[in-house]
Amino acid sequence: MSGGTILTALDEGELEELLSPLPSFRARQIFSWIYRNAASFDEMTDLPLSLRNELKTRFVLYGGLVRERLAGRDGVVKLLMEFSGGARAEAVLLRDGKDRFTACLSVQAGCPVGCVFCKTGSIGFLRNLEAHEITEQFLHLSREAPAPIENIVVMGMGEPLLNLAPLRKALALVTSGKGLSLRRVTVSTSGIPGGILDMAENGPKTRLAFSLTTAREDLRRLLMPGAGKFPLSEIKAALAVYQEKTGRRLTLETVLLGGINTGAPDAAALREFAEGLFVVVNVIPWNPVEGLCFEGTPLREPSPSEVEGFIRCLENGGLNVTRRYRKGRGVLGACGQLGTR
Repeated sequence: MSGGTILTALDEGELEELLSPLPSFRARQIFSWIYRNAASFDEMTDLPLSLRNELKTRFVLYGGLVRERLAGRDGVVKLLMEFSGGARAEAVLLRDGKDRFTACLSVQAGCPVGCVFCKTGSIGFLRNLEAHEITEQFLHLSREAPAPIENIVVMGMGEPLLNLAPLRKALALVTSGKGLSLRRVTVSTSGIPGGILDMAENGPKTRLAFSLTTAREDLRRLLMPGAGKFPLSEIKAALAVYQEKTGRRLTLETVLLGGINTGAPDAAALREFAEGLFVVVNVIPWNPVEGLCFEGTPLREPSPSEVEGFIRCLENGGLNVTRRYRKGRGVLGACGQLGTR
């Protein structure tokens, strides 16, 4: 993390301007090498040795460092990244049974939303990540994957719509550099109406997931204090605009907490919220994190009967439901566990 312009922060045009008066094809070569996962200037073997040495003296390829790597038996890899000022964030490489890879990226060091069921929310908020700090997570995960990463989920540490400008640039860099479609990208938000409307108007036009957890307004304010200040009616109106602008199906994510939001009234409230929207509901049984409590009582995982009953109530109401399986628990890299040591 030494001084100098960080090249992972730049798109092809910015690289060309920075490297002027070198011919423009040199910028294209360097940009291509960055997204072919070059770990150093020395790996850019079609550049003259003299140019590689000059680049090393003038610029920095990566601004952050991988401080820790954890690999699970299920093929999941979690990286702890450290950036300027000691800011830390985690990124996760997910692998499914067909050997397809997904990068789960973080947008903030910590999180200001403070969801009581999320480890990241319990550690507080340090700062937003810069665009290159988001991009570098993807690049480091790409070196961990034995095949190209096919999907990106912005579901790691932090609230994406509270750091939208850097996220917008990072996704532009990654999708351009890797040739990925924005249809392969999902951004998950706790529900920031202004950010949803900003995305609808200005992009990126990704898939959008709304972390609803409960459609009971009073309970949601307690479980998600940083997001519960926005009325669900206002969030729903913003989601409807996003759907109209993009034509994309929305995902409603609900983290099931044993004995708290798993009953028939919770399912009925969720069904009512979904009316008028084209959605799929992603049910996420809570992943255990030691020390997290709600109103003085330790949180617990939902029982199989709670999960099955909740899903049945939703499906009987005509909703399309998927269940998220617990990839990454072995390295504390599953939903809600990031920030756990």
